[in-house]
Amino acid sequence: MTDQPTSLTQVERFAELTDAEVARLAGAGTYVTVPEDWALPAEAASSDRTYLLISGEASVRRQGEEVRTLGPGQVFGGMGVGGAALRSATVVARTRLECLHFTGQQAAELRGELPAFAAALDEAAGETIGQTVGETTGQMAGETAGETAGDRAVPEE
Repeated sequence: MTDQPTSLTQVERFAELTDAEVARLAGAGTYVTVPEDWALPAEAASSDRTYLLISGEASVRRQGEEVRTLGPGQVFGGMGVGGAALRSATVVARTRLECLHFTGQQAAELRGELPAFAAALDEAAGETIGQTVGETTGQMAGETAGETAGDRAVPEE
């Protein structure tokens, strides 16, 4: 027995989309499911695909260490779409995932057509850039690899 796919309108980020926008987003992507504990994009692999997480929870890992968790409505993978960048992390399913998979061209077209999708891409890119800057700044300030100022405990007053 196959589970029914989760509707994009059940994902908070896309709840306000019109029926036509939902159809466009769903029609452009390829629906995929990923079993628990499976890796999707691998660190240092080509960054030519984008994934929109519809349901489930995923772990983002750099050099084997978890750096964040992803949930419904978040985008991962294609930070190098349109460029030759390699992935900076591996995404591993913590639970069964439902995703829409997009090629670089599909993601670029949707970015121009759907502001909610563009916002999801921008958020993902900002988080990736923020982590990279934080790690570089932290290492320059003498912190251990993977620890940023946001990771350290701050004493309560």
